[in-house]
Amino acid sequence: MEELIQKGGVLMWPLLACSIVGIAVSIERALYWIRVTATRSQKQINRIFELTEAGEFEKAIEESKDTKCMTCRILSSGLAHRNYGLTENLEAAADIEIAAMKRGLSILDTIITLAPLLGILGTVSGIISSFDLLGEAGIEDPKAVTGGIAQALITTAAGLTVAIITLLPHNAFVRKVEKVTHFLEKMCSCYTVTVQKGMEKRGNRQ
Repeated sequence: MEELIQKGGVLMWPLLACSIVGIAVSIERALYWIRVTATRSQKQINRIFELTEAGEFEKAIEESKDTKCMTCRILSSGLAHRNYGLTENLEAAADIEIAAMKRGLSILDTIITLAPLLGILGTVSGIISSFDLLGEAGIEDPKAVTGGIAQALITTAAGLTVAIITLLPHNAFVRKVEKVTHFLEKMCSCYTVTVQKGMEKRGNRQ
């Protein structure tokens, strides 16, 4: 590994840094989604909907107190601030959760773009050095030139490898964010109707 970095030149170090950061962010995001999946409680979500439809708003909020379920947090936050705009508060709470879901994706996206560019830059720099050697040594020593070009191509290969390895988890996480965002949009729409029904029942009881 160390020998490969030395052959590739100084730009192999930022490529190595990109790979380490990409792997670290990917692991952190994977753990985040494992936690989100593990804490999601459809039973608790259904319970909040039932209590809300029955007009038991305080019980519905209490049901989701200290919850780790993302959807429950959004619903309870919107319900707790319903007098100041239910839809707006549901959207605000959802935006906070979506921002947490997207955390780190911009870093992965940057690495996907940056790594190949660093690789190409290293290759171009190596080829320039090789032609300088050609100008000094002439055609008597072609191995000096071809060897330099071969070493220069190492950075391109490394940059593409880092980009490909980072691209796979990035796309998986983006797809996951899109899927969950769509689910939250449907939940918020349904919950708005449920709150209206609950308010009607509360009004009838009073």
